[in-house]
Amino acid sequence: MDMTRRQFTVALAAATYLRPSLFEPLSPVGVPRGVVPGRVTWAHDSAAVTWDGTGSWWTDANNDQSVIDRMVSRSIRGLTNQKSDAQAWNSIFQYFNRTHGRGKAGYSAGEKIAIKANLNNTTDHGTIERLNSSPHMLLSLVRQLTGPGRVPEPAITVFDSSRWIPGDLYDKIHHEFPRVTFVDHIGGDGRVKAEFKPNAIPFSVETHNATGLDTTVVEAAYLIDAAVLRAHVSSGVTLCAKNLFGATSINTDWRKNAHDGFHHNSDGSASYSAFADYMGHKDLGEKTILFIIDGLYGNDNVDGPPHRKWKMAPFNDAWPNSIFMSFDGVAIDSVGFDFLTSEWPDLPDIKNADNYLRESALANDPPSKTFYDPERDGIRCHSLGVHEHWNNGTDKKYSRNLGKAHGIELFQV
Repeated sequence: MDMTRRQFTVALAAATYLRPSLFEPLSPVGVPRGVVPGRVTWAHDSAAVTWDGTGSWWTDANNDQSVIDRMVSRSIRGLTNQKSDAQAWNSIFQYFNRTHGRGKAGYSAGEKIAIKANLNNTTDHGTIERLNSSPHMLLSLVRQLTGPGRVPEPAITVFDSSRWIPGDLYDKIHHEFPRVTFVDHIGGDGRVKAEFKPNAIPFSVETHNATGLDTTVVEAAYLIDAAVLRAHVSSGVTLCAKNLFGATSINTDWRKNAHDGFHHNSDGSASYSAFADYMGHKDLGEKTILFIIDGLYGNDNVDGPPHRKWKMAPFNDAWPNSIFMSFDGVAIDSVGFDFLTSEWPDLPDIKNADNYLRESALANDPPSKTFYDPERDGIRCHSLGVHEHWNNGTDKKYSRNLGKAHGIELFQV
């Protein structure tokens, strides 16, 4: 059962929270979100990508569009317990609007939808071998929106404000949907140059982080946060929360950007997290209608092409061939975190890297005692979702998978 804002607040006030030690399993904190609260769907099909390391990972020869389309379709339906894609999208829009004070409305003509891709590894408008968002997965998402979702092409924008829309992604989608808009840092070649609303995210504490927000997200009615499954130095992982960093007015050269509140305390003590601010901001995490983690390939670092196949079951020395979706940005990042750390327990800077997940889940009363108010309007964030770790990397069970009433459910589709 989904919750209205009033019910959400009551549940938040009534909840009793435990503060688990580092990576303690099955100790949920926060308030779950979703038509099915706390659900994270997991689509896995070993036929999706078949790249053998030769040629380019992103070509049609190495990615089966029909299989990926099926995975996205089943994820949408599984997330909402609906029997058709059209019913699922109607449920998605209605749930979001009902929990954001918009009544029972579904999608209305003219409402804009922005898709935040992760194109962190791009350097220009050309094609690139380094891992970014899958063109095939994003094409499938646009097909869903314009088909069963009944969203007009011109209402959709694919963007990464701080990077470039590469040719493999642009050509794949533009060929089929020429009226979809593409926004990146420099514009040109069919792309629109990002413009920023200044001081739109002042952050909860004093930082040197970029405070401008792309007008794409400011003007959109809905946001889709499409992250990639991979690790990252300093922050340990880069998933849905960190993907929102790319909607701010940062420089294309990462060395010229402040990263205040990105690194955690490795000794296990709590600290302010800028990622919680991104998740709690009205035009970022709180505008996100759907969180997605593209795990078709995955990576143990942020750079380079996919280079290490996954040993853990059910991948068994193959690419993970997975797509994850959720209404709950904290829950889906918790799942992505568990997959990455179970496959590669010795990732750089991984100790206490789930600090941002605890801070976000308990944003109303976080371990760091930060007053999370990313808009500086005096209104404290609620819990931004539910966080816990699974029982182990073999069974992959969360509290709701084990019959408990609270926590995450990893739902295979």
